[in-house]
Amino acid sequence: MPDSYHVVPEPQHNALVAAAYQHRGFHADEAAEGARFCAEASRHGIRTHNGIKALHLDHLFGSGSQGCVPGAQIEEIPSRFEAAKIWNAHKKLGQSTAYRAMDEAIRLADKYGVGTVSVDNAFHYLWGGGYVMDAARRGYIAYTNCTAALAEVVPFGGKYPTLGTNPHSWGFPTTDAVGYPVVIDWATSVVAMGRVQQFKREGKTLPPLAAVDKDGNPTTDPNLAVSLLPFGAHKGYGLSLIDELVGAFIGGSLPTIRNRWNQVAPGEKGTCAFFFQVIHPDAVSGGAFAKGRSQKENVKAVLADILGHGNERSMLPGQLEAGWAKHTAEAGGLLFTKAEIEAFNELATEAGQPLWDPASFKTVTL
Repeated sequence: MPDSYHVVPEPQHNALVAAAYQHRGFHADEAAEGARFCAEASRHGIRTHNGIKALHLDHLFGSGSQGCVPGAQIEEIPSRFEAAKIWNAHKKLGQSTAYRAMDEAIRLADKYGVGTVSVDNAFHYLWGGGYVMDAARRGYIAYTNCTAALAEVVPFGGKYPTLGTNPHSWGFPTTDAVGYPVVIDWATSVVAMGRVQQFKREGKTLPPLAAVDKDGNPTTDPNLAVSLLPFGAHKGYGLSLIDELVGAFIGGSLPTIRNRWNQVAPGEKGTCAFFFQVIHPDAVSGGAFAKGRSQKENVKAVLADILGHGNERSMLPGQLEAGWAKHTAEAGGLLFTKAEIEAFNELATEAGQPLWDPASFKTVTL
């Protein structure tokens, strides 16, 4: 069924989100980066990680708890590797940290062909696809993973949640080839907990074998879901494990106490870890492309072959997000449901900001 959306001007959205962050003590630059991220998520239809989710996460596990420190400053840890930076984020806002880490990885890739930034003591950065998409638009191959805010996912063959939703995100500079960056971005659970929260708000049911109730039984009721299942059985489990292992090498500690501060004993850590990698396309070019094609022409030819041969109705990762961004641009603002407008008004009340009047926004049906 088509859904109806209110069209909220982006400056109005950003002003409210930034005000909500500043009300909680974040500095103006952090609040602006947080609002920028939330607008990008909404622009691309990532409703599980929009401003509602970002500020809800901050309330539960960030500045409302002990997981995030407004105004925290990033510390660079000495490294003997020039193309690899190591940061202690000191629990800085995740979106601020991630934007800065990706910019630094790009700077390193411009100089060395590849650059990595590993971040310890971080707070969750939400939608990893937004960061790699931004890098891909700027002409780079980019990757990021992070350990999630909580252990909410049951490992394959188990019954107790000892993994995070642990996303992986890749971005490729394919705008010249298909009109948008190919972005492969997913949580390693069937759905993210943000999707559970969204479906709960909107009275929808979860897909089968996505979540379990308090007794470990599969449920499609978002009101009963307490833990998530990995997608693809052992395959999703393996991908989720990658994030935990990378985080462990960086400095992250036990997933089952992450952001559960009443369980973090002295000397333990309850924070997330991030990893970013950026590759300059020139750094991987073999130069010997078939039929004298350039690198960009070769990428276009490969994608055309994948989507040819009767596969023309197939989709590329990132295509849905690009389509939603087109809807957003055509509408002239960010798109939110009635339930989302109500949730934003709760944030406005908290921050002492004017409420959004749904009647003042035009509507579109998609």
